[in-house]
Amino acid sequence: MREGLLRLLGVCALVLGIGACATASGPMAHGDVIQHHGAMSLAPVPSVAARSPDDTPAIQLDRVTALKNILPELERKRVIYVGETHDEYAHHLIQLEIIKRLHEVDPRLAIGVEFFQQPFQEKLDAYTAGKLDERQMLMATGYFDRWGYDYRLYAPIVRYARENRLPLVALNVSAELMKKVREQGIDGLTPEDRAQLPADIDRSDPAYAARIQEVYEQHPRHESTPFARFLDVQLLWDEGMAERAASYLRAHPDYRMVVLTGSGHVAFGSGIPKRLNRRVPVASAIVLNGWQGPLAPDIADYLLMPDEQILAPAGRIGVTLEPDGPVMRVVSCAEDSPCADAGLKKGDQLVAIEGVPIADMNGVRAVMWERKPGDTISLTMRREHLVSRAVDQQLQIVLR
Repeated sequence: MREGLLRLLGVCALVLGIGACATASGPMAHGDVIQHHGAMSLAPVPSVAARSPDDTPAIQLDRVTALKNILPELERKRVIYVGETHDEYAHHLIQLEIIKRLHEVDPRLAIGVEFFQQPFQEKLDAYTAGKLDERQMLMATGYFDRWGYDYRLYAPIVRYARENRLPLVALNVSAELMKKVREQGIDGLTPEDRAQLPADIDRSDPAYAARIQEVYEQHPRHESTPFARFLDVQLLWDEGMAERAASYLRAHPDYRMVVLTGSGHVAFGSGIPKRLNRRVPVASAIVLNGWQGPLAPDIADYLLMPDEQILAPAGRIGVTLEPDGPVMRVVSCAEDSPCADAGLKKGDQLVAIEGVPIADMNGVRAVMWERKPGDTISLTMRREHLVSRAVDQQLQIVLR
């Protein structure tokens, strides 16, 4: 949630087809897990400053176990929340491992994901049914415009769902609706927009609001978005995902669900879990992959401590582009880049990559995301001339 909230204030800048927001998380021991025994409390948690010294949280490290040993406990739950830091590859590998193990026990498993938005559920269904290929799905869902994190982080999970015909359930509300709420607040929405909101939005948790305010105040430009609207967006985010997951569970009573989302949306149970349980009471468990905030006994049922995993470098063209009608226009080439070596100039138009027409950055990234340094790709370029008609030219470039 923390990284997601900061993105709402516009701090995440994307670089052509490859970049994304980054947060740091130190390496920990792979496969280790700290279990919080007993029922998870949803009561407000006092701040660390409010505790007396003898109330300081303590963890008994001799109770550390391994992920494989908690899986039998997870198998008994209908909903398993597995939190993530979005750009931590290790977190997604663990999510995939949990999905695989649960699927082996019972094939009636759905995967609820924050990284796709609800209006594009039909496109996800077409993908898992084999009617759209991966590139078509990414372009149709606007993944790179609407989420933006390196798709290689999520591809193994998405591909496993397709290979095994597991439903991918788009949990996130639309970016357009969140933008309107951020700019106008819920009270400022039109009746048509209000009809898209969750039917019930619970504002009764002061600890939840306090955690949101802490994140809000960390941003140096937070005054540009009033806190009331910032909170409205977060409530919409969590209630919207909870309602979508609950709707799926009601419609498919024989299915269980693994929910993949930012850790802040599930920590303490006050984001999605409590709001889903208000709609559909279910047996559930919260699993966090690491945690950057203070530890508390009721932060989750299990806290994993994965080793850091690093994605290999992605292939780069070294070009900055901007939309220009139905194509993309070259703004600049980086020094000593394939773009510069190919002689591309400011104002040239990128028409297609590998024969795929390109009209926006989402299309660029959908074609480029899996390319590696050393790969050769084909570009269709167009250069305008003062005295002659522009002619398309095919270029072969080697990525770095």
